Amino acid sequence: QVQFVESGGGLVQPGGSLRLSCATSGFIFSEEFMRWYRQAPGKERELVAQVSDDGGSKYYADSAKGRFYIFRDNAKATAYLQMNNLKSEDSAVYYCMSVPERNWGQGTQVIVSS
Repeated sequence: QVQFVESGGGLVQPGGSLRLSCATSGFIFSEEFMRWYRQAPGKERELVAQVSDDGGSKYYADSAKGRFYIFRDNAKATAYLQMNNLKSEDSAVYYCMSVPERNWGQGTQVIVSS
């Protein structure tokens, strides 16, 4: 059974940092690209970042460039999203997903507020 278990979210002040983790199981993690998405209330889910299977290639949405860093540990079948200099508009539920897509996990909520 494929599983994505996101964690690491929480309440943080503007300018703060969080590191999200995505523990996976049920597929060959090291052979697939991984993505982080986010969905804010009333908005569509959007792609934030992507990392290639070997971690050597990364993509970032414009909103994430220069502040977020995606990486992975294939030995642990876990993907990460390091988020720095957080802004209120980063508040959302964050999800990880493989490429190709499978069933979604529960996500982890990030709230950026003073």
